[in-house]
Formats: sequence, structure tokens, C-alpha cells
Amino acid sequence: MSKRRNSSSWHRVLLLIVIEIALILVAYLPALKGDFLWDDDRYVTHNALLTEPDGLSRIWFSLDAPSQYFPLAYTLLRIERAFWGLDPAGYHWVNILLHIANALLVWRVLRRLNVPGAWLAAVIFALHPIQVESVAWISELKNVLMGFFFLLTLLVWIEYVDPCGHRRRIFYVAALLFYFLALTAKSTACTLPAALLLVLWWQHQPIGRKALFEVAPFVVLAIAVGLIAIWWEKYHQGTRVLVALAPLDRLLIATRAIWFYLSKIFWPSDLTFIYPQWKISPSDSVAYVWLVLTIIVAALIYFGRRFVGRGPEVAALFFVATLGPLLGFVMLYTFRYTFVADHYQYLACIGPIALATGGFIRFTEKIKNGQWIAWSGACAVAACLIFLTVRQSEGYRDMETLWRTTIAKDPNSWIAYNNLGVVQFEKGNVDDAVAKYEHSLQLHPDYPEAHYNLGTARLQQGQADDAIRECELALKLLPNDPDTHVVLGNAFLAEDDVDQAIREYAKALTIRPNDSNAHYNLGVAFQQKGETDRAAREFEKANELDQRQKLERSAPGQFQ
Repeated sequence: MSKRRNSSSWHRVLLLIVIEIALILVAYLPALKGDFLWDDDRYVTHNALLTEPDGLSRIWFSLDAPSQYFPLAYTLLRIERAFWGLDPAGYHWVNILLHIANALLVWRVLRRLNVPGAWLAAVIFALHPIQVESVAWISELKNVLMGFFFLLTLLVWIEYVDPCGHRRRIFYVAALLFYFLALTAKSTACTLPAALLLVLWWQHQPIGRKALFEVAPFVVLAIAVGLIAIWWEKYHQGTRVLVALAPLDRLLIATRAIWFYLSKIFWPSDLTFIYPQWKISPSDSVAYVWLVLTIIVAALIYFGRRFVGRGPEVAALFFVATLGPLLGFVMLYTFRYTFVADHYQYLACIGPIALATGGFIRFTEKIKNGQWIAWSGACAVAACLIFLTVRQSEGYRDMETLWRTTIAKDPNSWIAYNNLGVVQFEKGNVDDAVAKYEHSLQLHPDYPEAHYNLGTARLQQGQADDAIRECELALKLLPNDPDTHVVLGNAFLAEDDVDQAIREYAKALTIRPNDSNAHYNLGVAFQQKGETDRAAREFEKANELDQRQKLERSAPGQFQ
């Protein structure tokens, strides 16, 4: 009888796993047809670290990464590049498969914690449209990869601290190893030590000296990687321009962000790739509404736990702690244009979702025909989420679709207008590109990229004077940008100011010595000046760099 019962239970679990995987594949079918998007050029298509022989060592032991220090994510991208080159379908499959694995891990973690409705929570986590940005955007491999090792660390930690089991050291070592991998996939995993303590608290285990001693190595790893991330953001990503935000401003941003993210979980409307940036003013009394509401709800949760248990408290603490590095207290490069993004709450949403599904299941257990209501509700929610996720995934089909969708939802998105202008310029629609750049600058006059792009387009139209003016404005806002120096040099060359053109190309090469375009244009300038030997050397260098880049882009990566 026991064997038959166990067999039946395993068959049921297997069926639920198959159903969950099938639902995820249906929801993300449009994403499989998606192209490379914003930042995918820096991460994949034009990332020399994925193809050069010394790329792997530079990924781990240099400052050459185009974004933050995510060595495990770049290593996986290098492996992917070796397998499918520049076919985006392969990259999408990896993201989707990791998301499936994460959904199954969410289910397992919640079951081990005896959270009611674990399977439903995992399904909602997997199918929710706020996850589309993490799954359909190839660059966010780092997010789903981090999530995989984050959840794996939690699962192994639960096994280690299981009060009914033995604290086998192999689980503790495995947890440390998985946590290291999570941190090297994405530094936002630094919040995990808080989750480890929450597991102990949820299980009513004492958090004394022994527990703190065991969590201490995780905290040390988190602090080390967190400091690296803060340093990288400040000195390599340009967030020094954002430090003018006062502590009170950041607190107001953070409390508003908490409620923004909660609203998107329970009412996922108007999801977009870039949300409008809030205007925060400490002198505006309305700005304090979210802070006051946060304090009131925190008090209610704290004093209400004697009536409803620890569930709401654990869910809230996990939600806020996991979001912590992304709420505004630490300045991020993306805060130039928005304070929130869907992919920021990829893991944090587990807390509110688990709380809601757990409450729903407990409610259905106490009423007549509760099981039928539970399954009907689960099916209805899953169907709605699949519809929303399919629709959201379609917006990630290609660059043009992405930016037009963003503008449709936020007509004041200056960054979307600029990026749509880039798409139009590459398609040869120069006049339309100029209109998009000019509209971007009307919305945000101090946007250096739009000035640079407008200068490039004006030069294409034969308006060298306007191109010079726009490039000089771009360099005032963003000094030492090599691309702007090259375009400015081209504009001076079009005006027959050869000496000034040479100076601009030289500045570009000082910043980026392996710029083949700058070498070639410098050769043209030397040729016009009659210095044929110097011109020949520059042409030779440009050709050498071009050949190397063509080889890198056409050939798969090398495992070294």
C-alpha cells in the first residue's frame, strides 16, 4: 500500500512538473522568435571577450567587462557564442530553460518550507508578465542565472538547517559554492544572507551565536561583491553624477518603489521596458504618502503576527530585503532615466506571491468545495497570466518594436525616441532619425547620446556645421567619448579643416587605440595632407583591426 501511494504521489508530482513546463513554453513562445535588443550588442554581438583567445581570463581577471563584474554570466555567454554564434534563438532558449529551472526551484523551496500553495506560487512566478524583461531580453541572462544559483543556495541551506535532519557539512559547503556562483552571475545576490536568516526564523529556530557564525561567510562574500559593484557603478558606469540625491530623496524614492513593485505584481498593467522617472521633491507633501503608508503597513504586520503568524512578516522582509540594492539607496547607472524596472524584482516577487497563494489555499481548505475552487482559481489565473505574458513578449520582438511600444506607453521617453532614431538611421531613414533625435532633445536637452546621434545624422545630410555644433555639445556633456571625437573629426574633414580633424582622430585613438574607423579616417586625413607614409600606416592598422573583428564576429568563441 505504501509503495503504491508513493508511486501515485510521484506520478502526480511529475504531471505537475510537465504541466508547469508546458505552460511556460506556451507563454514564452514569442520570445523565441525575438532578435537581439538594447545592450545585447555590448553583451553579445560586439563583445570581444566572448571571442578573443584571452577573453576568458579577461572576463574573470580584468576591468574589460562592458557592464559590471558578472564573470559567470559572461562565461556562459562565451560558451553560448561558441555554440550558436549570432543566432538569437539559442540565447533565448537558455534564458527560458533557466527560468523553467527557477520556477521548479521556487516550488521545491516553498514545499520544503511547508508554504501552502507552493505549486501555484511557482506557476504565478513563472508566468507573470513582470518576468518577461528578465527572460525575453538576452542581456538579462545574468538575472535568471543569478536566480538559479540564489534559489539553489536557499534549497541547500534549508536541507542543512533542517531540524529533523543532520547538519551535514556537505550541504553547507555546497551552499557557499552556489552562493559564490550567484554573486559572480549578478551582484544583486548580495541580499541572500537575509534570506538565510529568514529561513531560520520561519522555522522557529534560534538565531544565536552559532547561526550568526554560520551565516558570517555569506555576509563577507556579499559585502565584498557589493563593494565591488558600488565601486564599478560609480567609477565605470558614471553614477557619480547622481550622488547629488540627498538621503531623504533616496528614502522617498525607495518607499515609492516598494509600492510600485507591489502594484505591478497584483495588477500588471502598463508594463513597459522603461518607466517614466519620478520627480521627487522633499518639499512636496505628497511625496511622503508612500513613506507614511510603508510605516503604517510595517506596524500592522509587526503587531498583527500574533493573529496571522509570521507569514506576512517573512514575505514582506524577503520582498524588501531582496529589492534593497535596487531601491535607490545605492546609485545605479539606470537611474539616469528611471528608478524602477521589471527585472529588478525577478526574485523579490516570490515573497508577495507566496503570501497571496498561501492565503488563498488556506481559505479554500476551510470552505465547501474548496479544492474545486482552488483548481478553478489556479486555472483562471494561469490563463490570464499566459495571455499577458504572450502579449508582453511580443513587444520584445526586435529593436523597433521595443522602442515603439515604449513610446506608446510613455510618450515622454526621451531615451526611447533617441534609440528609435538609431534604428531608423541604420535603416537609411535619415530624415526620420533626425526628427526622433530632435524630439529626444526637446524632452531632455542634456542628453549627450542624442546630440552625438544628431551630429552623425546631420553629417550624413551634408550639414557639417550643424554636425560640429552637436558633437561639441555632446563632448561638453560626456567628455572623452571616442565615437563623438571620430564624428567630429569627420565633420572637420568635410569642412576641409584637416589639422583639426587629425587632432580629433588622435583624441579618439588615445581613448580607444583599437578603433579601426578612427585609424582609417586618420589615414584619409593624412592622405589629404600629403603625408602618404603616415596614411599608409593608418590604413594598414585599420585593415588589420577590421580583419580581426570580422573573424571574431563570424567565428564561434574559443574555449581557453
